[in-house]
Amino acid sequence: MKGQSLLIAALAFAFVIALFAVINVDSVQVNFLFTKTNIPLILVILASTLLGGLTVGLFGGIRQFKLQRSVRSLEKRIAELTAGQQPEYSEKAAGANAEPVFEKANEGE
Repeated sequence: MKGQSLLIAALAFAFVIALFAVINVDSVQVNFLFTKTNIPLILVILASTLLGGLTVGLFGGIRQFKLQRSVRSLEKRIAELTAGQQPEYSEKAAGANAEPVFEKANEGE
């Protein structure tokens, strides 16, 4: 459900950007460091949106990679710690010599 709502929101955002870009078809002057050029505003809007999306995707991918690496490291550490522990199944640890609780309750009557 979360994936569907995210997809719908992304499509709505893309539609708004496309509509905004189609309305603004005038030519604008873009100043680069060493030169100036006239480009249709629709290309500037679409290129800016694409560049922003790629930047967000890149940073999100890097973050996801770091999180996955951290999870793998922690899972490996958990496996090492649990492998070092041996469960105790002796009679003393299991409480075989201990008196039953219900007998103690009956003694008080």
